[in-house]
Amino acid sequence: MSDLLTEACQGGRRLEELGLSPGSSGNISVRIGDHVHISPTGQPLGGLVKDGLAVMALGPDGLEHVSGPRPSKEHGLHGALYLRDPEALCVIHLHSTHAVAASCLPPWTEHSALPPLTPYLLMRVGNLPLIPYHPPGDAAQAQLLRELSIECHGALLQNHGPVVAGRTVSEAVDRAIEIELAAQTTMLVGQVPGVRVLTDRETEHLTSAYQQPWKVAL
Repeated sequence: MSDLLTEACQGGRRLEELGLSPGSSGNISVRIGDHVHISPTGQPLGGLVKDGLAVMALGPDGLEHVSGPRPSKEHGLHGALYLRDPEALCVIHLHSTHAVAASCLPPWTEHSALPPLTPYLLMRVGNLPLIPYHPPGDAAQAQLLRELSIECHGALLQNHGPVVAGRTVSEAVDRAIEIELAAQTTMLVGQVPGVRVLTDRETEHLTSAYQQPWKVAL
């Protein structure tokens, strides 16, 4: 347990060092059995310590605070992804600059807010649907995420930012980083007429080879 908590704190520091978690924005959690350890509200990700995380019980209706400091108000998003995927052990939500900017644009398709401009979003994330805007911490948005009919490891929250899950802390961190890079590319060239996106054959080859969901309904 201690190692996973340490990894979560290290993951938070890495995201802050990369500039993806400005100020006290963003949150990270890890699941250990039927409990979720999540960053407290207002706590910068770079300053997390394993004994300072909030502890929440994961039940069929989501997360309930059981000990430690007050959890991030976005805990509903974390609970939704853990309930969607029993293999997920880490969830990250960020307000990274380019992903937030891209979340203000119309989605590329129903299954992906971002177009497949490079192979890496397909290799590491796959489907990334856009969830309609709700105020931060709104339980209705978490419910929309939980009930998505599209297979995915996370989503882009409209006018807000990304939320993503992984089977390890490292996988979740890498996915969060890749979403920001893909969003940056989208903001640079994605709106230019005639820009080339990967073809259906190319996207299907990549997602099949790297076992990521793409256009697949649950």
